[in-house]
Amino acid sequence: MENNNEKTEILNLRKELHQHNHSYYVLNQPTISDYEFDQKMHHLEELEARHPEMADPNSPTQRVGSDLNQQFAQVAHKYPMLSLANTYNEQDVTDFYQRVKDGLEGEDFEIVAEMKYDGLSISLTYIDGKLTQAVTRGDGVRGDDVTNNVRTIRSIPLQLQEGSGYPHEFEIRGEILMPWTSFERLNQEREQREEPLFANPRNAASGTLKSQNSAVVAERGLDAYLYYLLLPNTVEKTETKPVEKSPSMQLDLFGDMMNTQPVQQETDSPTDDAGENEVMHTHFGSLQQARQWGFKISQGMKLCHSLQDVLDFIEYWDTERKNLPVATDGIVLKVNSLQQQRHLGYTAKSPRWAIAYKFKAERACTRLNEVTYQVGRTGAITPVANMNPVQLAGTVVKRASLHNADIIAQLDLHIGDMVYVEKGGEIIPKVVGVDVQQRTADLQPVKFIVTCPECGTPLVRYEGEAAHYCPNDTGCPPQIKGRIEHFISRKAMNIESLGPETVDDFYQRGLVNDIADLYSLTAAQVSNNNPNRAVSARNAVTAIRNSVNIPFERVVFAIGIRFVGETTAKLIARKFRTMDALETATKEQLLEVDGVGEVIADSVLQYFANEKNRATLARLKEAGLQMSLSSEELEGMTTKLEGMSIVISGVFARHSRDEYKAMIEKNGGKNVGSISAKTTFVLAGENMGPAKLEKAQKLGVRIIDEDEFLRMLE
Repeated sequence: MENNNEKTEILNLRKELHQHNHSYYVLNQPTISDYEFDQKMHHLEELEARHPEMADPNSPTQRVGSDLNQQFAQVAHKYPMLSLANTYNEQDVTDFYQRVKDGLEGEDFEIVAEMKYDGLSISLTYIDGKLTQAVTRGDGVRGDDVTNNVRTIRSIPLQLQEGSGYPHEFEIRGEILMPWTSFERLNQEREQREEPLFANPRNAASGTLKSQNSAVVAERGLDAYLYYLLLPNTVEKTETKPVEKSPSMQLDLFGDMMNTQPVQQETDSPTDDAGENEVMHTHFGSLQQARQWGFKISQGMKLCHSLQDVLDFIEYWDTERKNLPVATDGIVLKVNSLQQQRHLGYTAKSPRWAIAYKFKAERACTRLNEVTYQVGRTGAITPVANMNPVQLAGTVVKRASLHNADIIAQLDLHIGDMVYVEKGGEIIPKVVGVDVQQRTADLQPVKFIVTCPECGTPLVRYEGEAAHYCPNDTGCPPQIKGRIEHFISRKAMNIESLGPETVDDFYQRGLVNDIADLYSLTAAQVSNNNPNRAVSARNAVTAIRNSVNIPFERVVFAIGIRFVGETTAKLIARKFRTMDALETATKEQLLEVDGVGEVIADSVLQYFANEKNRATLARLKEAGLQMSLSSEELEGMTTKLEGMSIVISGVFARHSRDEYKAMIEKNGGKNVGSISAKTTFVLAGENMGPAKLEKAQKLGVRIIDEDEFLRMLE
């Protein structure tokens, strides 16, 4: 009896938490506190752990994602995802309106104006109210199945509102977005780790959704707006006139609903009210119905009855969009009636019943007050323009990177100049020009600094590098802290209990001055003898101790040799196999490693020539870190693929993509992501990407299957 009660409680809790998710993430109207929500979630997790037979991928507990790598299978779209013609001025909008009017031969029509969100297109399939599949646009004909990642996005319902009258099966399309707040937080974290910044929320959303780790997706706070509903055909009273589709039609932005709805039909109506069912024959009405089912539909849409309504909508949102929580890059205009859409049909490249109006790039003019300089983990000096605050693309901008001395010289910057700052699609603010007409004779040109702003060491500029560097990597405070932050990062030693704030605290208290000091820390030192921090301090020390098991190739990356990234560290580790061998390597031996040139080789030599670095490594070795490849890693290593650049594409039957990548590296080959004339061959599975196939054929690159590849390694 107790088991039955708990199973019933699981079902009730899931239903309740789905409702709370909807209230919080879709309606913006939370009905309980975060604490109460977390308590209910924890209780559900406990119940589900006791009843594994009740496992459900749509349970609210699955929103956190999994840290297991996954492979994306390619799925054919039931209905192609098509593209729109773009326009950038109101005259083109007027011409579009007139073409619709002429095409409908004077028949009354309405235009739905809605925001064009700047994200990643997604197609969601629901059966019996449950999310069953989520597929990216891909090439418009086939996309990647990213269902597990999409389940982590809290504004996408896993289970629709009970009793809301949704049909047995349907598809709904929309845009996966990264809100400004999530985007800025993510880039701040990447900047602290000196990782490349995402250029805009669209790139960040796309990169996140394609992550092989759904737990990463869950952390990044994606959002979604749905904008097109597709219902399956049901019993038709009259035949639907077929719509011809050009094979050259471009793909994406919204779903093709043309052949999914008959002109007149009997349907499994979302309600029993005949009047309500009429809304399903219009684009606007179908979205309002989808909103009732539990989907997040944009409030930024309007049913326009005249051209002036459309132009007023464009004028309003050209300014107001700056206040939206997500990025937009235009407005989409669609004929409201689905029957009229079918009547209008297509041109050779796009539908006649829809068009996209693109906003002009955002630019503002403001005063440059000073140029300051930041020192990164590797000693790279980044000049930063400090300006009078100005509103730009939804945020207040008062700082913008100037990148390097060459950019400053090209712009001919003077302190006090009125400068043009732009975002447009590039959400990282940048100075793009100077209004020299407003420059006065007393303004002084910006002169790039010659010494480090933190430690006073003369700067150097390496051959072929745009940046200046502070060479004092063992005595410059930002570099010391930056190297420790790099050392503990996820791709390096993965010491999750520590973060930038903790590192700064340790440094300020004199507990750590280099990476080896971490392994001497005690729980009492970490907690600063504060009993309230005792548990977290013990966890931090345990995490540090456990990191000694991290493989050698990641240790090579973690120690922070300038210019040695994750891939180069792996290649170097496999070439030299031990830290002692790497320490005594000659320049000629380093240059033999694929991808290592003069700059990297010199940097490795300089690192090991520094007595402080050698002392740090000795202490790390004493602490128990892996200073050589393990016997398991050494076993089976060959040079059969040495010097080969290999691209992997498709889905495989014998091994996973990650396993094949490991085989390539273990046999001396190099994994590359894109095909070029330097590609040795493509390892192709089922559903090889059509773009890669075309490029390989064009360049004459050899394509082999997994059986042939495995024979190469025998």
